Amino acid sequence: MIRVLVVEDDPVAAEAHRLYVGRVPGFTAVAVAHSRAEALRALERTEVDLLLLDLYLPDGHGLQLVRSLRAAGHSADVVAVTSARDLAMVREGVSLGVVQYVLKPFTFPTLRDRLVRYAEFRATAGEASGQEEVDRALAALRAPQPSALPKGLSAPTLQAVTRTLREAPEGVTAAETGLAVGISRITARRYLEHLVTTGRAERTPQYGQIGRPELQYRWLNSSTGQGG
Repeated sequence: MIRVLVVEDDPVAAEAHRLYVGRVPGFTAVAVAHSRAEALRALERTEVDLLLLDLYLPDGHGLQLVRSLRAAGHSADVVAVTSARDLAMVREGVSLGVVQYVLKPFTFPTLRDRLVRYAEFRATAGEASGQEEVDRALAALRAPQPSALPKGLSAPTLQAVTRTLREAPEGVTAAETGLAVGISRITARRYLEHLVTTGRAERTPQYGQIGRPELQYRWLNSSTGQGG
């Protein structure tokens, strides 16, 4: 089993991450820490193979924790789970041994994919027969290319619809989304339905008016909080 230390300051997100880790075959969450200090104490008491690490902690940045672990000779790998999108920070993390980045908010399948790929990378051993085998081992850590959008949908418009949805925690209708993005209600509904199909949003009927109920769409934050 790959032993995971979950480091996340938000208690709800930390519990979600712990449960998610436990759902991936071959992984077990051996401890949960809500701060850099708690993480250091947990590492003193528990054998850990992998840190699932939030970068924004109440008592210091997550990369400071990684830096101190490397200075102490600790070789545990790190998967950063964060809303930070600074690519300079990503490069620094890679130099310190961060093997994967998972951006919040995310769904369980996203985390599962990263952990499975990490397990494949970790399982490589022995001497490579050549460059191809080295490339194959490193490729295990890379996420697959995003699948193509359904015909008629564009990535920029999908980003705009997603942003509108995430900024409305109470939910929005297709008409409201279309107005906010500058597209028709029918087009907005196609994008919203795509987000529902891919597990990133949910739809619920809104009753109370004469005629057919109106569909309300809401972004799903099932796996993480917004911080960190």
